[in-house]
Amino acid sequence: MTSGQSDPVIQFGRPDEAERPLGRSIMRGALNQCPNCGTGKLFRAYLKPVDHCAVCGEDLSHQRSDDLPPYLVILVLGHIIIGGYMMTDILFQLPIWAHLAIWAPITVIAALLIIQPIKGGVIGLQWALRMHGFGGHDDSPEPFDQGSGPA
Repeated sequence: MTSGQSDPVIQFGRPDEAERPLGRSIMRGALNQCPNCGTGKLFRAYLKPVDHCAVCGEDLSHQRSDDLPPYLVILVLGHIIIGGYMMTDILFQLPIWAHLAIWAPITVIAALLIIQPIKGGVIGLQWALRMHGFGGHDDSPEPFDQGSGPA
């Protein structure tokens, strides 16, 4: 290629679909903002997402972020809390009850603080990847055909 030519752009999906950058969508969701416009609120209650964005009207009612956010909270906090416990256990010889009194409240508070941003990020991920109806298509499973199996 010569210096005047640009690299070819590979485009997936239909050409009429608007671009949905993955990182920006996840960040907007984690910041409690609509993944489409970045202005409207994503949650109407602590963990209850809005049905439609109040600013741009994006339909968010069909999101399904069921089990992934709690799983990610457990994964992240498990590594941080166990690492912190092990570090303090090496540095300070405390009885078990003292560790329990320190680390149990830290774990609960940290889990409550990070569950909403993680759920928002998962909703942003689903929106960016056009999952679960965010792409304008039916995402329901196909019916199982009983007669198509081996005889």
